[in-house]
Amino acid sequence: MNIQLTGLIGYAAAFLTTAAFVPQAYHSWKTRDLSGISLPMYLMFTTGVTLWLIYGLFIGDVPIILANFITMVLSSLVLYHKIRESKKK
Repeated sequence: MNIQLTGLIGYAAAFLTTAAFVPQAYHSWKTRDLSGISLPMYLMFTTGVTLWLIYGLFIGDVPIILANFITMVLSSLVLYHKIRESKKK
């Protein structure tokens, strides 16, 4: 497959998967209502995204690095608020 097309697909996938996460992170931050969010799921998700970031760094793949860094930051914020909410109960 053409290298430019491969890169374009990688950047498009990175953008879409990261952008899809932004509304959830924004809603969680704005409302502080995380009652519908599963703590084990977010722990697993954030760990997985962190591992994808590390993988991207090892192979030097910019779309993987950028997408997973941004998603890791956003999911970590949601996870932080979910843990704080869980401790209050």
